[in-house]
Amino acid sequence: MLSWWKNLIRAITTVIQGLWVTLRVWKSTYDPNRKTFTEHFEYPEMPVQVAPRYRGFHRFDVTTCIGCDQCAKVCPVDCIYIGKERVENGKGFKLTHFTIDYSKCMFCALCVEPCPVDCIFMGGTLDLSSYSRDGALVDFTRLPIDVAWGRATLNPTAVAESKAVLSPVHGGPSEQSD
Repeated sequence: MLSWWKNLIRAITTVIQGLWVTLRVWKSTYDPNRKTFTEHFEYPEMPVQVAPRYRGFHRFDVTTCIGCDQCAKVCPVDCIYIGKERVENGKGFKLTHFTIDYSKCMFCALCVEPCPVDCIFMGGTLDLSSYSRDGALVDFTRLPIDVAWGRATLNPTAVAESKAVLSPVHGGPSEQSD
């Protein structure tokens, strides 16, 4: 019976210690300027700092890619799709599309190592939110120049703008038959 009381007292003190730690951390997150409890990093207003070797969303340089398919071949989940066409004058390929399906990608960075020209590498972006699965498909050849060259990080706004249809799908009223 004595051991039961000891176990009960130990359990109660352990719970109180845990609650004290929780209360102390909760109190440290209070921001008097905003008069609310926030995280230490106000994510939308300030970027979150990540570790130097963080494996976030890819950065890709379209101009240096030679279309060798090494990154697509080594990808264990087949989430990289490369479309290319042969250059008429000279040798090599021209990219028509370079798409990564981030709903499949497991951010293993295996695609970075075999690239002979170092055109793909892991970036520091940790958010690419979207409302549909289509938002997880990123075609790097349709992105703005700074993002496509790897100078700027991948962001949801640039991805959404790259999916805009620039020309009408149908030919208009002249193609409709009566």
